[in-house]
Amino acid sequence: MNKPVLLRTGHSACPHDCPSTCALDIEVLDTGHIGRVRGAKENSYTAGVICAKVARYAERIHHPERLLKPVIRGGAKGEGVWKEASWDAALDLIAERFLKAEAEHGSESVWPYYYAGTMGLVQRDSIHRLRHAKKYSNQFDSICTNLAWTGFFAGTGKLGGVDPREMAKSDCVVIWGTNAAATQVNVMTHAVRARKDRGAKIVAIDIYETATVRQADLGLVLKPGTDGAFACAVMHILFRDGLADWDYLNAYTDDPKGLEQHLQERTPEWAAAITGLTTAAIEEFARLVGTTKRTFFRLGYGFARQRNGAVNMHAALSIPAVTGAWKYEGGGGFHSNSGIFRMDKREIEGRAFVDPSIRHIDQCKIGPALTGDPAALYGGPPVMAMLVQNTNPANVAPEQRLVKQGMLRDDLFMAVHEQFMTDTAKLADVVLPATMFMEHDDIYRGGGQQHIVLGPKLIDGPGETRPNLFVINELAKRLGVGDFPGFDLDAKTLIDNMMAASNLPGFDVLKETRWLDIQPDFETAHYEKGFSWPDGKFRFKPDWTNGPSPNRPPQSMGLQGPFETLPQWPDYWQAIEIADEKHPFRLATSPAHNFLNSTFSETPTSVVKERRPELLIHPEDAAELGIEDGARVEIGNDRGEVVVHARIQAVTKPGVVISEGIFANSAFERGEGINVLTGADAPAPNGGAAFHDNKVWVRVAGPR
Repeated sequence: MNKPVLLRTGHSACPHDCPSTCALDIEVLDTGHIGRVRGAKENSYTAGVICAKVARYAERIHHPERLLKPVIRGGAKGEGVWKEASWDAALDLIAERFLKAEAEHGSESVWPYYYAGTMGLVQRDSIHRLRHAKKYSNQFDSICTNLAWTGFFAGTGKLGGVDPREMAKSDCVVIWGTNAAATQVNVMTHAVRARKDRGAKIVAIDIYETATVRQADLGLVLKPGTDGAFACAVMHILFRDGLADWDYLNAYTDDPKGLEQHLQERTPEWAAAITGLTTAAIEEFARLVGTTKRTFFRLGYGFARQRNGAVNMHAALSIPAVTGAWKYEGGGGFHSNSGIFRMDKREIEGRAFVDPSIRHIDQCKIGPALTGDPAALYGGPPVMAMLVQNTNPANVAPEQRLVKQGMLRDDLFMAVHEQFMTDTAKLADVVLPATMFMEHDDIYRGGGQQHIVLGPKLIDGPGETRPNLFVINELAKRLGVGDFPGFDLDAKTLIDNMMAASNLPGFDVLKETRWLDIQPDFETAHYEKGFSWPDGKFRFKPDWTNGPSPNRPPQSMGLQGPFETLPQWPDYWQAIEIADEKHPFRLATSPAHNFLNSTFSETPTSVVKERRPELLIHPEDAAELGIEDGARVEIGNDRGEVVVHARIQAVTKPGVVISEGIFANSAFERGEGINVLTGADAPAPNGGAAFHDNKVWVRVAGPR
């Protein structure tokens, strides 16, 4: 067989759940094969740089274990016995079981469950059109962004900030709560450019010594969930030492005198005792950002994945308001640009069919919901049938034991549309083979930047793989809503209609230009005309419970968590799982360099590089527990326990352990993954997932 040769260079966007949304140049070898994947040099944010796992995407798209045909369960649930079926037979069975559940338990007993396995607006979000047309249960999307978005919006009133490319024009770049060197390489591209061209300092703040911390000029490693205390002490110093910009504070913030008074007792010594940082380190950071006006605060998601995460995000964001950094090019704050795009997805999502009386189920509480917890079901019927697209909840959702227990119910019918036989697909009744992003048309927008990027089909999918849109439209026909508007449209038409409704160029224009840069101007991005509240003031005193927020729970769910005790000002809010005598360690389940959630955990090079599930543990803790490097250790709490191997390194504070992942459940000794240990309880005020907020015990594992 002749080796494929380069046919052309195709153009697309990385579809994965990463804020970078990199523009890609892809070697197309023939109608069914790709070669190397590279970052687009012409894109001003991607700047020719992408992560290694996407660069070797040919390993994933041409993987020998890709699903190629529909299969129907042929034995007990989870047994792994499958029978091949035609697409028609598989879709007919799904429709039959959905109609049966609807007839016996009502339409809300069917729950389409999805998330961000693709960020394409058509292939990801068309599931809502079927949901709304059939009056199936809604999903409250809480698992990823809620805590961080709530905290950022509480200050600015908008999900938008300084142009992220301005990092290259900064004199100090603060990378807070994200391991950008591993998970958002473009952040490092622009930060390193500032260091090279301007002598800028790079500061990294995290809970262990990540690759980003190692590359920084100043690396600060604090205890999980204590970022609010650190931020308050920094602002205390800024006020104390005359480094606060009072002209800016008086013009652009709600109550700076009240904040200064509140912070009187939030001293560096107070914060040092909470965070594990030295007072000298806190003073050094405060002095750096207070005297460096062009300081860019790049605020990530990681440090918000605590039960006090919204408060932590707001506290960190308050610092550039105190220094007045927003006034300067290369200064200010940035978390997400998700609020700038305003793309009209009404047709894609079928919003015309929405029935406001239909319940929502919190996606984080899939375990409690599937095991019949009345609180998680919000007064509605049990979940009797599911369609799962773009996510792998048996691996990535919290309280994994409950998730799997629910999925193994004999009376639950579950169809999974997937690219590989994931942990969730293994528990399904029907598994449908899905295309990957180069094998269908879609369009993407960058949360961590400002581009809308087209992703046209470049090659044919292998076997009988089909895109999400095909499944949605075909099921609609079988479920009696195929004649509703939208279900007869292909992806290109849906994209054209959305872009026209948004007053933006359509598919063919984008195919030529490749992307649109819609970054707001300097004045808007830096809030020079005021922040996005009626009074134009940055809010040091947010209205956590009554004010608007990007993803508030619907009225039927109400506010979440212990919202009554949210602090009035930026503060250290002790709402986290505090280590105790029974659980003396704090565990964070941080991202691995070569995985993205559960994606890439099947790619050969990624698996080889990550090796196996491990626990980073401080040498002092290991010595006290009698744990040797490489030893099998058991981690546990009231939710369960898992076995991993110890990696003894002085990269955390004593009492803090890190498990980088997410590995497939099958990679763990007992077939249960790290999310056995994470909780599904909803943090205040708008819910979310506190994946990095777990109290655990650690001990030498017993015999296998």
